[in-house]
Amino acid sequence: MRHSNPNDDLPMPLSMYQSSVPVFTRYLRQLSALVQLAADHAAAADTGPATLLHTRLAPDMNHFLSQVQTTDDFALRTCALLSGTAKLDHGPDETGFTGLRARIARSEAHLRALAPALFEGSETRILHSQAGQAMLELDGQTFLQHYALPNFFFHLTSAYAILRHLGARLGKQDFDGFHDYPRA
Repeated sequence: MRHSNPNDDLPMPLSMYQSSVPVFTRYLRQLSALVQLAADHAAAADTGPATLLHTRLAPDMNHFLSQVQTTDDFALRTCALLSGTAKLDHGPDETGFTGLRARIARSEAHLRALAPALFEGSETRILHSQAGQAMLELDGQTFLQHYALPNFFFHLTSAYAILRHLGARLGKQDFDGFHDYPRA
């Protein structure tokens, strides 16, 4: 008879790869869908893409275009630091919906190509990163959990909120891809 260890039923802790790449790629897909909804809304509302792309929630906040680019950049920047690889350089910033969606697709493909082994040991490695005017010096786990993921979701949520503010027909299901509600 085999005696089981009481810890056998405990789930294995998530690796830094599992805690980052699958989360970022899933929500980059959601972001791409939000950009498509934005394009559809701009066309249906006859406001023009430039108006929507440069809408802000408040005068001192970034506009929709910048929120999308920053969301994408947080995923790339975080995974580059955690994996010890170079951050994907998109070149000049995109100025339209098609360019934004292409950028997000390139980022998603880049992240998916990162090998999980590259992230091993990153939870304790000290990372350096600029946060506005502050220079961060954090271990990888703290960087991911307390800085990178919250900022990624802050900018994603801000892009979503701008679209809601403009009257785009979207809901929580468009943000997370899990919920299902009837459309109004």
